[in-house]
Order: sequence, then structure tokens, then C-alpha cells
Amino acid sequence: MVAVATDDRISQHLPDAPSRRARRRMTGKERREQLLDIGRRLFAERGFEGTSVEEIAAKAGVSKPVVYEHFGGKEGLYAVVVDREMRQLLDMVTSALTGGHPRELLEQAAFALLDYIDTYTDGFRILVRDSPVASTTGTFASLISDIATQVEDILGREFTGRGFDEKLAPLYAQALVGMVALTGQWWLNARKPKKAEVAAHLVNLAWHGLDGLEQNPRLIGHRKA
Repeated sequence: MVAVATDDRISQHLPDAPSRRARRRMTGKERREQLLDIGRRLFAERGFEGTSVEEIAAKAGVSKPVVYEHFGGKEGLYAVVVDREMRQLLDMVTSALTGGHPRELLEQAAFALLDYIDTYTDGFRILVRDSPVASTTGTFASLISDIATQVEDILGREFTGRGFDEKLAPLYAQALVGMVALTGQWWLNARKPKKAEVAAHLVNLAWHGLDGLEQNPRLIGHRKA
């Protein structure tokens, strides 16, 4: 008598089901972006020292040499992440300063930083940490200085028009941008009051000074939230 093959034996000779087929291999560009995304999340959560190449590779489902192949190590990956975030923030601030009344320019700058914190929270957490590879990526302080340089030009024109000493514009630019940046670091975790209210109070202090503070500061630009 010829034995009838069981289902298990038959299944051994059937082609693999679609779910068992190997997943499509990532291109080099896709793998690089995946590693950057994973590194960004881990650096934001644990910092540079608390993140390892082993963990980055494990979460990406690759071996450690793949990380080294793309970035040369953890330092290289971190440097690219920081550089991207610095350019993103600088671009947001630069594009936000569209002109108008000087007070509205202050509002635009405040909103730009708060928008970045809101949208790219992980990136901001990375930027405000002390960078162990600052020599190659820059620092948050250097980024703020770059932004202040742009604000300096705006203040310089305003000072000239009002008959003030335009040589003081760099000092005021650093003070204004530094105030917004430090408030942003505080708001990163506090998240209260709302963004528009934070911007209004920042501009209130910068525009009126302590002596002329409005009790209920208002925004004059088109942004209300």
C-alpha cells in the first residue's frame, strides 16, 4: 500500500507564503536615514554617553559594522544629527523674520524658536545638551550667536533710525536672543502657558522693559497661536 502524504509533508514542498519571503533590502540612503532617526531618538532620550552603537544597531536590526560603515562610529552619527538640527532651527528662524514692525519681528523670532521646540522636541533636547563633539558640530551657544547676528542687523537699522548708537546693536541682539533661548529651554518641559502666551510675554519684556510692562500683553502680528 502506498502511504498518502500528510499535509505537513506536502507543505514542505510548497513555495514560501508571501509573509515568509525576505523583506526588501533597504538602499544605502534608506539605511542611513533609519540610523539617523534611531540615533536622534536615543540621543534625545539618553544623551551621547548613554547611547551605544550596539543599541543603535540592534534597534535598526543590523550589525555594528553597518553603523561604522555609514558614520564611522557613534561620534560621526551624533555629529550629523546635531548638524541637521542646527540647520533646521536656523532655517526656521531665518525664514520667520519676514519684516514688518520691529515689535512684530520680535514676535516672529520668539514663535520660530517655540515652533521648533514644539515640532522638533527631540532635536532641541539634543542641542541644549553639552556636546562631546562640539569641535566638529558647533554648540547651541554658537547657533544662538548665529541667530543673534541676524537680529543684530535688524536692530542696527532700528537704532540708526531712532538716533541710538548702532554699535550697541550686537549687545542687545545677544540679550534678546539669549532671553528667548533660555525661556525656550524652560518651556521645553513646562509647556505652560500656551505658545502664543509665552511669545506675548517674551515680547512684552523685550519691547517695554520692566518699567513699562503691559498687564495683559497682546500680540500685534498675524500669529495668534
